[in-house]
Amino acid sequence: QVLLVESGGGLVQAGGSLRLSCAASRGTFSSYVMGWFRQAPGKEREFAAGISRSGGSTEYADSVKGRFTISRDNAKNMVYLQMISLNPEDTAVYYCAATKRLYLYEARSDPLRYDYWGQGTQVTVSS
Repeated sequence: QVLLVESGGGLVQAGGSLRLSCAASRGTFSSYVMGWFRQAPGKEREFAAGISRSGGSTEYADSVKGRFTISRDNAKNMVYLQMISLNPEDTAVYYCAATKRLYLYEARSDPLRYDYWGQGTQVTVSS
């Protein structure tokens, strides 16, 4: 079982940038497809970005495409979410997630297909 701990959230002005990190421990990190999800108050958890086990394939929600970049470092057991051009609609708790499915296309944007979750990190974008 992998444990996930997010960090890097905070308060930023519109147009600003943040880099979220997710540290994984226990389990074999490189065997997990990873994803970032977010949940705003009163809304359902939604997919932001996903990355394959090798890091060679990525997917993004339309709402973040071109602004967010997901990456991973399997040697350091880390996954990152670089966010630029943030706007108030990006305000949410951001969660790191891992799935035992072998390929990104098997999990994609469905949170039910992810097996492990971090505790989340708050991102607040002020206007």
